[in-house]
Amino acid sequence: MSYQFDFSFLADYWPLLFWGTVATIRMSVIVTCSGFVFGTLCAVASTSRIAVLRNLVAVYVEAIRNTPLLVQLFLVYFGLSSLGLRFSAETSALIGLTINVGAYSSEIIRAGLEAIHRGQIEAADTLGFSRLQVLAGVMLPPAFEKVYPALVSQYVLLMLGTSITSQISAEELTGAASRIQSMTFRSFEVYLVILGVYLVLSFGMRGLLRLLGLVLFPRLRRLGTNL
Repeated sequence: MSYQFDFSFLADYWPLLFWGTVATIRMSVIVTCSGFVFGTLCAVASTSRIAVLRNLVAVYVEAIRNTPLLVQLFLVYFGLSSLGLRFSAETSALIGLTINVGAYSSEIIRAGLEAIHRGQIEAADTLGFSRLQVLAGVMLPPAFEKVYPALVSQYVLLMLGTSITSQISAEELTGAASRIQSMTFRSFEVYLVILGVYLVLSFGMRGLLRLLGLVLFPRLRRLGTNL
């Protein structure tokens, strides 16, 4: 094989890589937080006694889980603009990713809620707790603890999924790599470097979320749970 590797040209394009990485991190943090909140609300609604809420959440979750993320992003970015709702590429990416990860978070958190022993809920009802108090004090904390490792994996996958947003011109890491290779025609070197950056981001995000879990849920540390 006569191919000659050359990474020296990347020195001229490091600002693009740097700001692309920053955009990926920013997008991941925002969507992790918004997706967690949205997913929690949907999970609570899915366990509600109100049939309409349960059915709405079920339709939403099934629609998101059975359609491609890229199509969902196109629907937000191109579809809404045709209706007069115009958002920037980054804003559309944030909306689309939040809707997507919210559905998966909802199912994970719902599983945690359904794992709560019925006796705990009945005891809280006996003590006269309101529905909100039961949720906030009895159901949600142990549910989050039970499903936290699954949520960590989901949000790491979300961070990797931000690469798809380059298809709607979001200026994240993969978008920056695409611009660099189009100018240098050194695709192999560019994407090899990007691969390494994503590996670092993945392990870094998993490590930070693991530390957060050990702080929020000390019992995970005592039990030696693998996050």
